[in-house]
Amino acid sequence: MKTSGIGTIGDRVVLENEHVRVWLVELDPGEIQARHIHELPYLIVPLTEGKNIMRFDDGREVATDEKPGACLWRMPGVPHELENVSSWQYRNVLVELKIPAAATPPAP
Repeated sequence: MKTSGIGTIGDRVVLENEHVRVWLVELDPGEIQARHIHELPYLIVPLTEGKNIMRFDDGREVATDEKPGACLWRMPGVPHELENVSSWQYRNVLVELKIPAAATPPAP
């Protein structure tokens, strides 16, 4: 799922059907995930603790503090990269919903 000049959303697709695309994301300590953009609404389920920094093309930087088993809802948006700033490998499952963003409920 690449767009010109944009990397993939995750490391590999582990399930895909007409409703969802499920990615596994793994980042070693200090690793930076390639710049990418989410074109669909998505849910992140961390498998490990996550201490990351999201760097957006619009100049914003957002630090994350994720806990295993938590669920994070996100809407499509601005291209960004993700850096693992912890001393351990970060892993998550990312579920893209294959429905138009306007049809999804707003994030709480």
